Amino acid sequence: MGLVISVDLALISSRGAGEKVSREFSTAPVRIGLALGGGFARGIAHAGVLKILNQRRIPIHCVTGVSAGSIVAAAYSSGATPGEIAHAGCSMRFSDVGRWSLGRLGLVGSERMKRFLEKLLKAYRFEEMRIPLGVLATDLSTGMPVAFSGPGPVFDPIRASCSYPGLFHPVRHHGRLLVDGAMTVEVPAALARQLGATHVISVYLPAPDTGGNFRNVFQVVNRCFQILQSQAEDNRRTESDLVIAPDVGGTEWNGFSSGAQLIAAGEAAALAALPEILSWVSNPHKQARAA
Repeated sequence: MGLVISVDLALISSRGAGEKVSREFSTAPVRIGLALGGGFARGIAHAGVLKILNQRRIPIHCVTGVSAGSIVAAAYSSGATPGEIAHAGCSMRFSDVGRWSLGRLGLVGSERMKRFLEKLLKAYRFEEMRIPLGVLATDLSTGMPVAFSGPGPVFDPIRASCSYPGLFHPVRHHGRLLVDGAMTVEVPAALARQLGATHVISVYLPAPDTGGNFRNVFQVVNRCFQILQSQAEDNRRTESDLVIAPDVGGTEWNGFSSGAQLIAAGEAAALAALPEILSWVSNPHKQARAA
């Protein structure tokens, strides 16, 4: 299990403290992969994490993402700066990516997302990205994760990865009906390893704790998925060397107006994780992943 950094802006805690963790050492060069989880508006926090990593010149070998994380991953891989990603996230509204369109398989169409992505991304195909990109969706029929890393356009894979079941219409792609990647993989750490990462930083965005006070059907459905995803949590931790969990649990799925606070939470989480990350870069023979 990798090191876990969970930040409450002022409070820094390391999950698994007191446990004896064995280390492996490798002569391979350090290739850091960044795996970004979903969370709708909470995904703005990813921009804060990227800002700190950029400022400290942490080399990123590849970026993978699910749901909102797939948008940020694609933007960063294409060459968009953390500032540009933050601005897009803070100014974004639900209507920029979705249009209410009642259908048999969903309530919202995501065709508008392509126009939003065309403005944000600097490249539109996997093979044109400045650094390797991985996007993960879920096959609605088989229930299996579907990974995209190219070649080909990024628009449909990202739309599929963001298609939250019951809300967004599923995306038909090459004969498959695809939905939100977070339904099967909470944070795509394993995909980052498949793209060549030796060290994986996973950014997990905690959902709000309703305290049992469910005010709408979306909260009910979201809680059901949280329960299912908790069973896959061990896989995320096993495949990650470091899990960063910004303090975003107080923000609802549509809390785009809280962009400044979300970015600050991402920055604080990344700053807390920096000593561990810098130790990888300064000591390329150190392998952080636990046995």
